[in-house]
Amino acid sequence: MYYRVMGLRAIMPGEHTSKRNKAHKVYPNLLRNLKAERPNQVWATDITYVPMRKGFMYLVAIIDLHGRCVLNWSVSNTMDAQWCKETLEEAVAVHGRPEIINTDQGSQFTSGIFTHSVLSNNIKLSMDGKGRP
Repeated sequence: MYYRVMGLRAIMPGEHTSKRNKAHKVYPNLLRNLKAERPNQVWATDITYVPMRKGFMYLVAIIDLHGRCVLNWSVSNTMDAQWCKETLEEAVAVHGRPEIINTDQGSQFTSGIFTHSVLSNNIKLSMDGKGRP
């Protein structure tokens, strides 16, 4: 809201990195009233745009919510589930596995490729509700 009052707006594409595939299962938000009290308790991941001279690239980051540190990140010219899965698996190989990984409902994170990787590693999958930051 303050952005509108100040006349600020994004200069790059928006609102489409989290487009949901309605055929994919959506998982509940496990973070309501949960405080991240230790490392590897809760990780979060998201995708954003990186503007380039001609177009843009995508950046996915994995963050530990306790220490608020970036555990792994990757840049790609496509947004696919395999890329997100590999970035998460690299973080797990280096830092151990979290109890919970929180994502949005974007199709990369609701895909079978990503969800199978999360669940087969005994990680609980949490998803923000539609329109939640």
